Amino acid sequence: MVYQANSERYTQMKYNRTGRSGIKLPAISLGLWNNFGGTDTYENGRAMLRKAFDLGITHFDLANNYGPPPGSAEEMFGTMLKTDFAPYRDEMIISTKAGYKMWNGPYGEWGSKKYLVSSLDQSLKRMGLDYVDIFYSHRPDPETPLEETMAALDLIVRQGKALYVGLSNYNAEQTAAAIAILNQLGTPLLIHQPKYSMLERWIENGLQDVLDDNGVGSIAFCPLAQGLLTSKYLTNIPSDSRAMKATIPFLNEKDITSELIGKLQQLNAIAAERGQSLAQMSLAWALRGGRLTSALIGASRVSQIEENVAALNNLDFSTEELTAIDQILRS
Repeated sequence: MVYQANSERYTQMKYNRTGRSGIKLPAISLGLWNNFGGTDTYENGRAMLRKAFDLGITHFDLANNYGPPPGSAEEMFGTMLKTDFAPYRDEMIISTKAGYKMWNGPYGEWGSKKYLVSSLDQSLKRMGLDYVDIFYSHRPDPETPLEETMAALDLIVRQGKALYVGLSNYNAEQTAAAIAILNQLGTPLLIHQPKYSMLERWIENGLQDVLDDNGVGSIAFCPLAQGLLTSKYLTNIPSDSRAMKATIPFLNEKDITSELIGKLQQLNAIAAERGQSLAQMSLAWALRGGRLTSALIGASRVSQIEENVAALNNLDFSTEELTAIDQILRS
């Protein structure tokens, strides 16, 4: 059956302006980091992408190394763009990144102009696109001058291969320096993509202020802490969880202590009082106060996307709720 997008999709989603730009992003965006690659079932990924778009998610976030294997998430999304999403390209914000290792040799990772330009050319080919809406430097390069990396982003925009540029994983000082260089070049920074959740709040120590002061948007990855801030880990570690999968880095069984589970249970109790799941409250918390443009979710099934988007039904927190959450996190 030919896919036809839900005609009511734009009435269900909240859209936030990205810094001082003309672009609005959905409050919930979908990342294709895992579960959309060559080792995953295409039909499941297809169903998730369809549902996301039907719910008003217009922003789809990729990177050159997403899969697994690397590159396969872009290939999968490229297939969707040729089929189901073919009529809807101009209704979407599509982003990709480069910074982590993609091929052997001295030009296959980090932040040189050679690598960034070559990587984006490959990404565009995999997705069948002439341009992406946002292209990110995925991580700062400790050896390449920041001026070279930013000049590469500027060049890519001037070549018409990206409309806007972003940074990911840059600290406050690095971001401020990058913003100054990009402003001088005439390609202002649109957005920063940091890791941010209840369990990882480092951006509150300077980065958020830099972004606000310079009119730059922000989109948090891992706002659910790779599933920790969901109902999945409230009692134990499920055998099918990310923490038990050797193919997924950054979250290990040893990280999930009895102390952490206790905190998750306390947070879950507050969520229940709000009429939300822990995941929904965690997304609402990340979006509180309007400083975050969008929360970037991952998903392995359609129901997770539906649950996460429903977080937008209750974004308000009382002072008492925020105080209780902070006390749990500090304990």
